[in-house]
Amino acid sequence: MKKPHSSFSQALQRVRKARGITQEDFDLISSRTYISALERGIKQPTLSKVDELAAHIRIHPLTLLTLSYLSKGGANDLAALQARVSEEVLAILAVAPSK
Repeated sequence: MKKPHSSFSQALQRVRKARGITQEDFDLISSRTYISALERGIKQPTLSKVDELAAHIRIHPLTLLTLSYLSKGGANDLAALQARVSEEVLAILAVAPSK
């Protein structure tokens, strides 16, 4: 199986710009320098930071992560990615004991 390739930096920048939010607008959760480093791919966020960033730009964290894993085909690849994730989650839920 091919290793997934993420482009979190591009996804964050794309959503931020689509929402009309500046890097400075993140000042309550992160510095502009940190946001810039994320968008340049110098740093990678923790899951809790992804939650904070997504909440600030008013999207679900999975939306941000989905955009991170879409290949250059963009919308054409979205259905395939969603189908794969759904398939994998359902398979895991079918065998994993619930608590």
